[in-house]
Amino acid sequence: MMYKIKKFLLICIIFFISTYITSAQSQISIEEYINTYSSVALEHMYRYHIPASIKLAQAIIESSFGNSDLARNANNHFGVKCHNWEGESYFKDDDAKNECFRKYNDPISSFIDHSLFLTTKQRYAFLFELDITDYRAWAEGLKQAGYATNPRYPELLIGVIERNNLHLLDKGVLLDSSFVLHVEQSENDSLSSLGSLVPTQRNRIIKLNNRVKYINALSGDTPERIAEDLDMGVWQIYRYNDLRRGEVIRENTRIYLQPKRRRSYEYEKHIVVRGETLKSISDKYAVKVSHLFRLNPDMHPDGLISEGQVIFLKRKVRLNRLNL
Repeated sequence: MMYKIKKFLLICIIFFISTYITSAQSQISIEEYINTYSSVALEHMYRYHIPASIKLAQAIIESSFGNSDLARNANNHFGVKCHNWEGESYFKDDDAKNECFRKYNDPISSFIDHSLFLTTKQRYAFLFELDITDYRAWAEGLKQAGYATNPRYPELLIGVIERNNLHLLDKGVLLDSSFVLHVEQSENDSLSSLGSLVPTQRNRIIKLNNRVKYINALSGDTPERIAEDLDMGVWQIYRYNDLRRGEVIRENTRIYLQPKRRRSYEYEKHIVVRGETLKSISDKYAVKVSHLFRLNPDMHPDGLISEGQVIFLKRKVRLNRLNL
């Protein structure tokens, strides 16, 4: 009898340990969450003028950095409820029992909806008159506007921002835990005076263009050196930048760290100026050369372009013929 009891207890212990380990392994760390969504927060700062530090800190708090039931089951990273919502819903206990929350197809949709929520509600309008790098004022302003009922909400936001260096995002620095961050701050700092990411011994500032990460090449750079500094494959540097073997990389050339996009998310077209090539236009807007051909079916098959030529960067809008 005693043997059976011991055996039963041993099985229970093993079960609880395995359950705990499985649960722990499935949890996202705050570092992983920041690495995943810092570029989204940075893009929204430029697009919607919401400080990236504030947006990411709100997502971290509201979603338990992606581990909450709401984030996992409804892709809702900001705890937005169903007010005037016609999409799918998710129900859970919150301030009241079985409350209705918005459910999204993906986390990015949640980030977009949150930005639209802040930019379209009149009670948040005064926030956009604040300095975009003043995360403390924004934190206090959100409390003043009634964003959250917790009286410690500004303190929580500021704590998350400062513990994780999220304020660097407001200066245009894309955070990545594989880099050592170094920023020289002064009273004259602005979005145009970016901090530096310092992997190994060479300063690398990572920026965004058309939602694609890139750096400016340093003097003497080669694909091999860039790949080593950024812990990437050499093939990635060649492929993402349409480089030929042995091609010399000039200082300040944009070197993309991700595949370019199929279209521009900001610009509709480009007027060719003297000396430009299809590749230089592709580099300028982070749109793949192959897709520039698709967007411009009348282009010369060899990619030859001339001064004054219009190059479309996204699909042309077809105007309604009845629209005078």
